[in-house]
Amino acid sequence: MNIAVLLSGGVDSSVVVHLLCEQGHRPSLFYIKIGMDGTDYVDCSAEEDWEMASAVARRYGLPLEMIDLQNEYWEQVAAYAIDKIRRGLTPNPDVMCNRFIKFGCFEQKVGKEFDFTATGHYATTISKDGKIWLGTAVDPVKDQTDFLAQIDYLQVSKLMFPLGGLMKQEVRDIARMAGLPTARRRDSQGICFLGKINYNDFVRRFLGEREGDIVEWESGKKVGAHRGYWFHTIGQRKGLGLSGGPWFVIRKDIEENVLYVSRGYDTQWQYGREFKMHDFHFITENPWQEDKEVDVTFKIRHTPEFMKGKLMREGEAYRIISVDNLQGIAPGQFGVVYDEASRICIGSGEICV
Repeated sequence: MNIAVLLSGGVDSSVVVHLLCEQGHRPSLFYIKIGMDGTDYVDCSAEEDWEMASAVARRYGLPLEMIDLQNEYWEQVAAYAIDKIRRGLTPNPDVMCNRFIKFGCFEQKVGKEFDFTATGHYATTISKDGKIWLGTAVDPVKDQTDFLAQIDYLQVSKLMFPLGGLMKQEVRDIARMAGLPTARRRDSQGICFLGKINYNDFVRRFLGEREGDIVEWESGKKVGAHRGYWFHTIGQRKGLGLSGGPWFVIRKDIEENVLYVSRGYDTQWQYGREFKMHDFHFITENPWQEDKEVDVTFKIRHTPEFMKGKLMREGEAYRIISVDNLQGIAPGQFGVVYDEASRICIGSGEICV
């Protein structure tokens, strides 16, 4: 079997290499470069990542190649993120990076030469009804299927997720016992291309600042000022600089550059029970062709918990009605839909107003 491994320099993908070698495979290793060279707004730990990846490759005597996808990344992912932010939405660049870069451009350039591409994502693949489906990981805290929910059938049918059946602590233990150079590296946080750069600094570089009012929704009274609606997202609580809180962002007026906030943990404006999604994407296929209404589980952000609700088709769009209140439904984010048992990730759509 001819296997490519996407090696990031972190502990997860390093353990993937170790496990595959233990099974008798000799995978080819690839490091994807996406952070732009010579820019003042990206301060990636890319150099250290490459060194770690190289150390793992040397350890197992495997070939390692750097695949430069910087331009593709900035054209297809960063530009998408900036455009959504400018329009007052809350994008998820990591979802698009997986779809277009890690499993899109990489597949077209390199992956097509291999039977499978293995990654350190916490997910599984499930064979059912003669087809391959994206399955959730054993570790609910680390499960990353919500970040993979825009990949297509060709992609999921060629992917291997060797860590999907392991808890994160088990992965750390394997790395330590194998003496991997990455065993004690911290997990990366934040958006894939930003590295150590602050998200607001990145947004400021492209969209600048534009002062506007922060207004209490119920009273219409100005309670503070902000430096641009694009720095804020629906449901946000921290970083508003307001006293007497907690305050939550509940609305954004893009035309007037006004942020509307409401006070208290239980404010009715902070919650919703339903949302609509457009451009819904089924990863493998629609398992509910004839059903107008189905019981599902879903996520609207990266959390260990799956919410329960009903999925309904409305013309070209889909609506989810949740069993429980939802906090901070943010247009632009993806609503990710699972089967009722939360075992299979069916697909996702962009939450719209």
